[in-house]
Amino acid sequence: MALLDRLPRHLFSQRGWGLLAAGVVSLVTAQIMGRRDLLSLGVLLIVLPLVSLAGIRLVKPRFKVYREFNPSPVETSATTTARLAVARTGIGGSRAIMEERLPPRFGESPAFRFPARSARGGTSRYEYHLRSTKRGQYLIGPVTAEFTDPFGLSLHRQAIDDGDTLTVTPAAVELPTTGLAGARGNDGITATRTRANPSDDDVMTREYRPGDPMRRVHWAATARHGALMVRQEESVTTPEATIVLDQRFAAFHGGPGHGFGGSAAVDGHELVSSATFEWAVVAAMSICAHLAERNYALRVLDPRGEPGFLRSPSAPEPGAEEFAGASGLQSIAESLAAIQLSGPHHAAREHGGEDTGTAVFDDNLMDKLSAHRMRGPIIAVLGKISPAEARALAPGAGYGANAFAIIVSDRPADSEDSLEALHQGGWRAVAVPASAPVPEAWSRFDQGGPAPATAAADVRRGAAVGR
Repeated sequence: MALLDRLPRHLFSQRGWGLLAAGVVSLVTAQIMGRRDLLSLGVLLIVLPLVSLAGIRLVKPRFKVYREFNPSPVETSATTTARLAVARTGIGGSRAIMEERLPPRFGESPAFRFPARSARGGTSRYEYHLRSTKRGQYLIGPVTAEFTDPFGLSLHRQAIDDGDTLTVTPAAVELPTTGLAGARGNDGITATRTRANPSDDDVMTREYRPGDPMRRVHWAATARHGALMVRQEESVTTPEATIVLDQRFAAFHGGPGHGFGGSAAVDGHELVSSATFEWAVVAAMSICAHLAERNYALRVLDPRGEPGFLRSPSAPEPGAEEFAGASGLQSIAESLAAIQLSGPHHAAREHGGEDTGTAVFDDNLMDKLSAHRMRGPIIAVLGKISPAEARALAPGAGYGANAFAIIVSDRPADSEDSLEALHQGGWRAVAVPASAPVPEAWSRFDQGGPAPATAAADVRRGAAVGR
């Protein structure tokens, strides 16, 4: 038996190898003893496994596999249930041993027998659970089937489907309620006035229209104008928040954790990431969830002013910038699942400059911010930025109702000059290490007084601000 265990298992079963061995012994014995009956028996014992091997490869059983995940996508550290339904579509009725191939991160691959004892209508159903602590896109499957011929002599293993993609999104952490919404209000609702007669005297009133309730009649304005006037209507608008997510390799390189085992695009390649960038991704997801709960519409950009998820292989719509409601938040989560660092993979050059290949924080970004001028807060989640880059970004504060920046770095103390440049531009800015909890970094915006607003005020007035 020990010898049989050493023989290749992908060709013959132990029974098949046993018949081959018996056939060889019979041939040798027939040659020595001159027995024709042993010769015939030996030939039969050798031919039978070979014929079964050829037959099982020519007439392969066919299967159909249905796979679903619930929930899908799934957040990091949460459990999703994988359900398989396997049905035979071709000829053959032999049993098979099947295995679901999984990435090493998910542990041992589950194995099961086909058909299952509880099979109904020719379909066998199976269920198992998956959990990942890292975001990414993972190829689950394919299912491989190992089946034998009716005599159990030969074996054949083949993949019976192509597998499916499981998207693992970053989990948002709950952020404390702060006063960051400013004039927009913490509830994310802004009351605006629809002015029919925009003069200084009656911006709050308009002429009476048939159907207006009498309780809204403004008697003082009626006496002044000599016509029936009513209080101006209020309409509720949805505030907007702009998130600028830094994704440059040069801004996040140097920290531990490069290239963990998550597949970026279901192609076997690892995500280009670092501990500081993972912190930035979780922070961006948490901020978006925090604002979406308060009815904010969201816009996500990168430092070049391009759509924030343009280079994310998991983005449902890579060219989208604006997101609203629960579906928009779900799209942001999926887009962040496989986002990774981009740009030249080299260290920062000396003298405070970085050759990133493409200008960042330039007029393209400022034009995007200006297009949604004063519609809500601007929040920048950044890696290491030089003082020159901070000075280029500083005027952007003037295009938002409020402006906040988080710099995540291995050495936050080295960002003092960049923080000062942002403060002078009107940003509330903090620098934190990747070990700091995201809620703690968020609450630091409420500590201390407001940031200087000299440059921001100049932008709001339309003055030119040098960068």
